[in-house]
Amino acid sequence: MKNKLILLVGILLFASCATKKFKEKWMQKEAPATFKARFETTQGNFDIEATREWSPKGVDRLYQLIKYGYYNDVAIYRVVPNFVAQFGIHNDSLINKSWQKGVEDEPVIRKNDSMTISFARGGVNTRSNQIFINLKENHRLDKLAYSGVTGFPVVAKVIAGQENVLKFYDGYGDKLGRQQGKINKLGNAFLREKYPKVDYILKAYILKK
Repeated sequence: MKNKLILLVGILLFASCATKKFKEKWMQKEAPATFKARFETTQGNFDIEATREWSPKGVDRLYQLIKYGYYNDVAIYRVVPNFVAQFGIHNDSLINKSWQKGVEDEPVIRKNDSMTISFARGGVNTRSNQIFINLKENHRLDKLAYSGVTGFPVVAKVIAGQENVLKFYDGYGDKLGRQQGKINKLGNAFLREKYPKVDYILKAYILKK
């Protein structure tokens, strides 16, 4: 009986922590027509400006992620030279999984110019928590068709700190892009042990007007 009581208390504590880390209602929060946010990283800060008109559902999700502290201690794990810098796998697997509910697909309105930001996706309605920064003009991504979807809708652009974005360590190339399963499972401890040069988002937050 005592063991069962301890187990029940453990489950209740876990549920309480989960509730504090993620609330389903957060996914209903609508973004302003435009907003700015700051990302503090191991290479310095960069600021972004998001425009809801470009991809309403995508920008809503970006706003939700930033507003509720998702991009804190998140690895910029995939930096492919002269292509993209990608991040969004949270160190806490519970938080990561909670935000993986995809948003509906939308057409590409804004071109994937250098320093624009889009969600990564692998099929229909799979934009969720991973985003990438275009490190060059990647217009081919506007019309790239695969797995039932076409293109990567832009949700924001880097408006300050571009020089810091270009400092993100890219020596691992696309190697870590093929190890997302391990990163999901083992978190930042795996990266810090095996790939110590990876850069990180320290925290991100909405900038007041």
